[in-house]
Amino acid sequence: MVAELIALPSVSSTLPQFDQSNLAVIHTLANWLEPLGFDIRIVPVNGHPGKSNLIATRGVGSGGLVLSGHTDTVPLDADLWASDPFTLTEINDRWYGLGTCDMKSFFALAIAALEPLLDQEFTRPLTIIGTADEESSMSGARALTAADICGARYAIIGEPTELQPVYKHKGIMMLSLKIQGASGHSSNPALGANAIDGSGIVIEQLLKFRQELANRYQDPGFTVASPTLNLGCIHGGDNPNRICDHVDMAFDVRVLPGMDNTNIMTEIESRLTPLLADQGLSMSLELFHDSLPPFQTEGDELLAATRELTGCEPKTVAFATEAPFLSKLGMQTVVLGPGSIDQAHQPNEFVELRQIEPTIAILRGLIAKHCCSE
Repeated sequence: MVAELIALPSVSSTLPQFDQSNLAVIHTLANWLEPLGFDIRIVPVNGHPGKSNLIATRGVGSGGLVLSGHTDTVPLDADLWASDPFTLTEINDRWYGLGTCDMKSFFALAIAALEPLLDQEFTRPLTIIGTADEESSMSGARALTAADICGARYAIIGEPTELQPVYKHKGIMMLSLKIQGASGHSSNPALGANAIDGSGIVIEQLLKFRQELANRYQDPGFTVASPTLNLGCIHGGDNPNRICDHVDMAFDVRVLPGMDNTNIMTEIESRLTPLLADQGLSMSLELFHDSLPPFQTEGDELLAATRELTGCEPKTVAFATEAPFLSKLGMQTVVLGPGSIDQAHQPNEFVELRQIEPTIAILRGLIAKHCCSE
């Protein structure tokens, strides 16, 4: 199953030339799950042609468990891979391939986990969700509704955590900042308004703001205990002897639980706008796509179950997942899956074979506890 999923390209990207449909993965999973007694719904994601979510449910009633993952991968540089990224390759007790770690393997392991339980009555529903576009806009998770989860009370998101339960992570917003000036001959600066000069002001202020955020907000539960602000890229100008009339910048901000993305964005905008206006410059600040809020699980029952099954204490991570969207639908949510985030988004992505059987055992224990009569 892992080999077949890896062989199906399903790249998700904000750049149209790289973006692909996830329907081949969705239909493959549906074809595996329907004979196992799952009711199958394939739900197109509005506004995203070729993208759908899979909602597969076995059992009836309220409560129950959701096992959720994304069906897409990041783009890749095939020339940097030592093996074919779309062929599952076993080397040194590792499975290599695009999506082995992040995170197509999770679906195959979930199916392997539930198969021995199929002769039991599912008195509470088990729902397997496969989402679209997690690696770009998270449009699939944003489109999920309460009806999709069939009254489930608990949710596991199978992102790579090295089988350690994750109960909280940072949120993220990616911002585009455009500075508009006026061009002119460089022999007389008064003929224009230099947007590159403005970018110097912006960078200085963003670095000051980054330090203020670090002083203002701290959570020692995180390895990086403060919010972060990363200056990602900058482009502007077209010739050394021309006053630069525009600069485009992009940066991200990762916020801690308890912080609000919208408030941070408003604070940045109100801070920069008057400083640029003093230089005869204007600016616009926009999100590349809707921001992702920070996540912190509510309720201790699922955390206790994952702690018991894994033998690990819950931890925090700095990367973002779809957990806030499932949590918002009223479920106790934990992020837990095989593989390490250090291998995600990298050439030669892999998952270690030593994590395969423990993953199956953990998922089987959760299914039995939350869905089965015995």
